[in-house]
Amino acid sequence: MAYDEADREVERAEQDASFPHRRSEEIERVVSASSVSTSSSSGSEGRASRRGAGMSRISTQRDLERHPTELSRIHTQRSQHSGTVGRDVRSMKSRESRKPLPPFGAGKAYPPVLPDQEEYVVEFDGPDDPLHAQNWPLGKKIFTAAILGYTTMVSAFGSSIFSAATRAVAAEFKVGTTVALLGVSFYVLGFAFGPTLWAPLSELKGRRLPLVIGMFGMSIFCVAAATAKDLQTVLISRFFAGFFGACPLAVVAATFSDMFDNRTRGIAITLFSMAVFTGPLLAPFIGGFIVDSHLGWRWTSYLVAIMGFFAFGLVFFFFEETYPPQILVGKAAELRRRTLNWGIHAKQEEIELDFRELVAKNFSRPMRLLFTEPIVTLLSVYMAFIYGLLYLFLTAYPFVFQGIHHFSAGVSGLTFFGMIIGQLLAGLTVLLQQPWYQRKLAANNGVPIPEWRLPSVIAGGASFAVGLFWFGWSGYRADIHWIVPTLSGLCTGFGLMSIFLQSINYLVDAYLMFAASAIAGNTFLRSLAGAGFPLFSSYMFEGMGIQWAATLLGAVAAVMVPIPVVFYLYGHKIRAKSSFAPTPPPMAGQALGRDSDGSDATGEKELEGVAQGGVRRGDSAV
Repeated sequence: MAYDEADREVERAEQDASFPHRRSEEIERVVSASSVSTSSSSGSEGRASRRGAGMSRISTQRDLERHPTELSRIHTQRSQHSGTVGRDVRSMKSRESRKPLPPFGAGKAYPPVLPDQEEYVVEFDGPDDPLHAQNWPLGKKIFTAAILGYTTMVSAFGSSIFSAATRAVAAEFKVGTTVALLGVSFYVLGFAFGPTLWAPLSELKGRRLPLVIGMFGMSIFCVAAATAKDLQTVLISRFFAGFFGACPLAVVAATFSDMFDNRTRGIAITLFSMAVFTGPLLAPFIGGFIVDSHLGWRWTSYLVAIMGFFAFGLVFFFFEETYPPQILVGKAAELRRRTLNWGIHAKQEEIELDFRELVAKNFSRPMRLLFTEPIVTLLSVYMAFIYGLLYLFLTAYPFVFQGIHHFSAGVSGLTFFGMIIGQLLAGLTVLLQQPWYQRKLAANNGVPIPEWRLPSVIAGGASFAVGLFWFGWSGYRADIHWIVPTLSGLCTGFGLMSIFLQSINYLVDAYLMFAASAIAGNTFLRSLAGAGFPLFSSYMFEGMGIQWAATLLGAVAAVMVPIPVVFYLYGHKIRAKSSFAPTPPPMAGQALGRDSDGSDATGEKELEGVAQGGVRRGDSAV
């Protein structure tokens, strides 16, 4: 399948940013062209070369060679700018008007052409500029990461706490429990559509504004759900709570990548993933105790609203912008105010939004990848099945522990800690693999081989299937101690986290500049599965019985285990035939630069901005 023009433009810019094999005498020219060439700055290369005569070639060359980190960040900025929605060359040309220019007005002639705008573009002051988020003190980074981790956990927590309230909601509004479960499904459905807004907004206006709006909106709609007088208001409010609550899921991973370099980014992203997947499992026991108390089901939404408003306050008062282009926007605004020079600006301020490009980058391209790329299609189906089962467990566990063992809703929710511990063990395992992965990366000149990620996915898939069989055949009889099906969660939780974390990393490594679109399609499909699976779970477990329903699900999980095996064996051949999975230039492995801290310089570049989850190549966990 051939690329369209926008895809080709992004790929050219990304490859230029990814594989910096320039000679040292050309280094000062990189600075003068720190963003990709666009129609609004056509001819800037020629002007840059004219200015080069007046530049101190020796001084600039020496400074940059001393700081390869600055070179890496220059390439990162070029990549970010080229990938940002509204900055595509073709779309900018499409906006050019063919109508004659209107008069300037008041009898004035058109003013003379301004000087080269590159001279007025603000930049970071070297690799140690304290404005850059990667140069923040460690304590500030940890505090910011804690805020973001809590924010993410609240969003995920809100998706599942309503499951404990479904019986009470069904009784109050006189509907079936399946209809009441739509409160969970609609919230997760919001996760599918929310990133189409929050991802491009985060690359246009930075990370802080979407997080502030998202947490405030989620909290407001949780209050609306808690005070609703009819079921339709509950369901609509839950959908929009999920839509706004999707913001941290789409933005926080990219924010961690803004703050942490390659040495520490893997730990941060792994902890973020744990917050995403443990949040839904922490909620059922809390919701169960609330529903069983005098507070009633409405307080499941009030609690999420309170937690959301607290997260909103933390983000509003304590979170500082981390997105480098937006930091430069703030720097330019301060310089304009203090120098009264209206020409000073950041490259990000040259962007004009184009609706067609917005649709292409955030919907049409992800869908093309989802339905035309075998790797994206099969992995997305696999991950959608696993993610759907995560929310199906919200119904399946009560069948076992409330129906068979006669636990209360709150005590039944405590059995999810088996899965939580399994997920924590998977995250720890991935972190312990980091030295092994870094050695392989160093031995390959810093060029990652995507298939290195897949052994963990294969092991996780086998563990997940075993956990399903274990759960079904130990949970359908009351004479089998309740701890036995609870311990099955160790296998299912371990498998779920291993599959998700390393599958996402595989997509990032395989698709590079199109990884964000690949993950966007993946997120859309798995969110639909997460919304749909709970709706048939009760019919399935009641009609087939616990043991046979779990056997069917375990058999499907076992059938899907060969998917990562096939990609492990033949993934390189499949990628070679792909229209979207790029291959580095022949000398890329030898030309790749290294950061001053020893990390891979190419890991700093952005992939396609931060669309749909803001994933960069450096965002991979190990």
